[in-house]
This record gives sequence, structure tokens and C-alpha cells, in this order.
Amino acid sequence: MTIALRESLKTLRLSGMLETLDARLTQAQKGELGHLDFLQVLCRDEITRRESVALERRLRRAKFEQQATLEGFDFTASPKLPAAQIGDLAALRWLHSGESVILFGPVGVGKTHVARALGHQAVRQGANVRFSKTSRILSELVGGHADRTWDKRMRVLIRPDLLILDDFAMRQLTAPQADDLYELVSERQGRSLITTSNRAPSKAHLFPRTCVR
Repeated sequence: MTIALRESLKTLRLSGMLETLDARLTQAQKGELGHLDFLQVLCRDEITRRESVALERRLRRAKFEQQATLEGFDFTASPKLPAAQIGDLAALRWLHSGESVILFGPVGVGKTHVARALGHQAVRQGANVRFSKTSRILSELVGGHADRTWDKRMRVLIRPDLLILDDFAMRQLTAPQADDLYELVSERQGRSLITTSNRAPSKAHLFPRTCVR
């Protein structure tokens, strides 16, 4: 019967149940799980596996380059960072309401780490996220003008629930770059942005509304 159950789980592609079947059967044989408990726990194992697979998939799509979490951030190493305010941002109320975040300050204070960590938090809550250096995004759009794939590339950037533009306003934008950036921000109305910059918003001409100092 166990062999037949394994084959059924393989056929149904319920690998989460398959991976824990032996342990759950042992619990049931010891009387730790009744019939309904046994089925419920196996279902929970499958749900957990699928959630884990979906999380890994979203993390790959986010293209963080390096993984970062707020739990792993040493705020004592960057005492100028407003830990309480960043902790409040981690609740992601701004993301759920379609607002955005600007992280600005001098080099080395941890802006990129915080941006990645907020993005990671968003991914864990089920959001689709894309992280990129701003210069790379602008290069992609310039390439789209050259090979006539601009619309397609723009749609890819509009789609994520959260777009993170790192190192924003590092250089003076050309007129075409400024136009592309304007189109990107305009088309993402209602979808959140995180931007990191060494310049204050008044100098960088940034659009998002929520600002961390």
C-alpha cells in the first residue's frame, strides 16, 4: 500500500508529501497522528514546499545579485541610518498602497543593502520584484530603441509590483534617457519604486513620495 501511495504521489507531482511521507507514517504508527491529522499534515508539507519553490522563483526573477535581509543588517555599523524608520518600512504598508521609497545619503551607509532587504521582504510576502542599477535599466531601454524592442522591454519593467533602481542620478541624463525614465515612472503609476541615490531628491529630481533621511 505504501508503494502504491508513493506512485500516486509521484503521478500527482506531490513531491512535498513524498519527501515527508516516511516521517509522517512513523508518527501515525506511533499514534501521534490520527487519520485526519495525517492527511492535514501531509497537505501542509506540500503547501510549504510549493511556497518555498515559488519564493525561490521570485528571488531569481528579482535579480538581486546579492541576497540581503533586514535581519542580517548590522545597524550598529551604520549608526546614521534611522533603524526605527527602516523597521517601519519593513511592514510594507507603502508597497500595499502603491507608494514609493527614496533612500539617499553618502557612499557606504548601506542604502543598497536596505533596498535589497526591503525587496527581499516584499518577495517573501508574495510580491514580484526587480532590482537593477539605474544605468543598466537605461541601457536596456536605449538598446530597445536600436532594435525596435523598446515597447517589450518597457513592459517587462512595468510589470513588477516593486522596481528597485539603484544608484539613481549618478550622472547627468541625456535627453533620450530622461524621456525613457519619465515614461517608465509614468507607466508605473500605482506600482512602487525604491530608488537609492547619493544625491538629495531636490537635486536628483526624483518622483517617489516616501523619503528616508
